[in-house]
Amino acid sequence: MRIKLFKQHRLNKGQIVLALALLVFSFHGIGQGRKSKAKAPIFSEFTYQGNDKIYQDNPLTENEFYNPILQGCYPDPAITKKGDDYYMVCSSFAMFPGVPIFLSKDLVNWTQIGHVLDRVSQLDVSDLGISRGVYAPGITYNPKNDTFYMITTVVNGLGNIVVKTQDPMKGWSEPYKLSFNGIDPSLFFDDDGKAYVVHNDAPDPGKELYNGHRVIKVWEYDMEKDDVIQGTDKIIVDGGVDLSEKPIWIEAPHLYKKDGSYYLMCAEGGTGGWHSEVIFKSDKPTGPFIPAPSNPILTQRYFPKNRENKVDWAGHADLVQFEGNQYYGVFLAVRPNEENRVNTGRETFILPVDWSGEFPVFENGLVPMEPKLQLPNGVKNKTGQEGFFPNGNFVFTDDFSSEKLDYRWIGLRGPREAFISQMDKGLRITPFDTNIKETKATSTLFYRQQHNSFSFTTTLKYQPKSEKDLAGVVALQNEGSNYVFGITKKDKDFYIVLQKNKWPNRQGEIISEIVASAKIDLEDTIKLEISANGDKYEFTYALGDGALQKLGPTVSGDILSTDVAGGFTGCLLGLYATSSNDALPH
Repeated sequence: MRIKLFKQHRLNKGQIVLALALLVFSFHGIGQGRKSKAKAPIFSEFTYQGNDKIYQDNPLTENEFYNPILQGCYPDPAITKKGDDYYMVCSSFAMFPGVPIFLSKDLVNWTQIGHVLDRVSQLDVSDLGISRGVYAPGITYNPKNDTFYMITTVVNGLGNIVVKTQDPMKGWSEPYKLSFNGIDPSLFFDDDGKAYVVHNDAPDPGKELYNGHRVIKVWEYDMEKDDVIQGTDKIIVDGGVDLSEKPIWIEAPHLYKKDGSYYLMCAEGGTGGWHSEVIFKSDKPTGPFIPAPSNPILTQRYFPKNRENKVDWAGHADLVQFEGNQYYGVFLAVRPNEENRVNTGRETFILPVDWSGEFPVFENGLVPMEPKLQLPNGVKNKTGQEGFFPNGNFVFTDDFSSEKLDYRWIGLRGPREAFISQMDKGLRITPFDTNIKETKATSTLFYRQQHNSFSFTTTLKYQPKSEKDLAGVVALQNEGSNYVFGITKKDKDFYIVLQKNKWPNRQGEIISEIVASAKIDLEDTIKLEISANGDKYEFTYALGDGALQKLGPTVSGDILSTDVAGGFTGCLLGLYATSSNDALPH
């Protein structure tokens, strides 16, 4: 389906959002086909609890806060400022709604105010793999016209787009399609009123020198037409800091202006173990750009692999001016577990930046990173209070009685409104005829795994009518790497079942295995829990008010790790229902 692009601001939400969702779904065939006779499952009494040892061993003092500031799969942060307000966005891939957006007054205490792409008319990811979709959004405030711009690449979708608003609290425009290829675009507005786009791209045809050779391009940007000006493109970085060393994946560029000079900051080295941040300088926004002699200005790649409390893969950064000549940088990094698995995905970190010299340098960004930071002067740590996003070890509970669903709950490939409805006693999920292994919108409400050690618990009221019906919980890294833990039926009996789905490779078919199953006397409710202690995951259940009991053996979380399963997301924990079940008990 082709989405028509309208140059207008956002319509009201409510029924219009749901109508659009269902309209798009009907075109894609989502939710069509066999209808289950089972009553839709109702989930209630949800609790997520983090229990990481690093936070137990490193309690905060009065003048400290924890790093990362956004735990779990919130990668590729970008940041901008208007007055005393800081706005930050992150990648969302095929999650829906897309591009979570956060607001802060002090860079420590953050509130999620919604999502930038929250309408199907803005974002159609209904048939994409989980690691396609929205890559590396950039957010920039232009004081000349009092307008915010969010620019991003929708991979395997619309390509490069921009949306805009004068008030991020009130929603964003429909997308403007941009006339260039490549990924990771960002906008820069100069003092003279001119605008520029910088982005990652392939070298000119026939000039690629090695695998991973990329370039950074700059274009002039027409603010009236909201597109680049054809013929103005120019390569300003070829390969990276030193082409003779064959640097890979120069990307995520941002332009800044300070003291009359222009600075171009980019990620280099790929988004894994060699990731870093580098900086260039020029007297013009179109170059030539000269690399700093002290590059990289941020990386964790030089330290022992077995270091304690390891933070790794640091890079993909953005800078913002704080107070006076103080700067901070937000960036992605990972916190592997004891088996070096990356189940929490790429998270958002922050560090102060020293820009007292010619080039900016991340303070303590070139030594092993610590879990705590000093608060900026005059700032009080209120994380986890007064609606601010929590960090460290915390508990999040939800009885689904609030009028508005918490923004941390997300769908995959389609709107939550298409399958959820709030009840007096919980949240009802109307199952799609779609299995969790399909690259279609699934009737699953997801919450990001935010700790290496955690528990994820919910109470479920449900009676399936056939083996095609299943409701329960999932731990999912992608459509081919996940665990399904739920209730189904075989003949006249109810069963609890644990299924492991594993992709042998991206070309092979998903291998499904029943790890364990048990016949149960299902009369009322059942409590389901996924818990992990590092790489060790367990699945437990309790009937009614009974005690929790474990189903099957402790299993490895390896398939829930980015480094094993591939892609760019962390593990998502979901409340799942389907009328297309294939997890058949023994």
